[in-house]
Amino acid sequence: MPIRLAIKVVPGASRDEIAGWLGDTLKIRVVAPPERGRANAAVEALLAAALGLPPGCVRVVTGRSSARKAVVIEGLTATEVAQRLGSG
Repeated sequence: MPIRLAIKVVPGASRDEIAGWLGDTLKIRVVAPPERGRANAAVEALLAAALGLPPGCVRVVTGRSSARKAVVIEGLTATEVAQRLGSG
């Protein structure tokens, strides 16, 4: 069953990084600008790499043009996601 994760994205950052948890929302910084889906693609790639998953297993499903988004993660349990990203 896919896992749904709330994230807050800061595009145009100095580097790509998972900044940590803000309550139950994961804060992510990406270098990519918020244009033509570039920041969303960078978020998907960064999260997939951090979780050790193929890129297609992480998708932005809501908030495509907003800083607050939801991603769906396939291939891991909620416990595995929490362990790999640090507890939230």
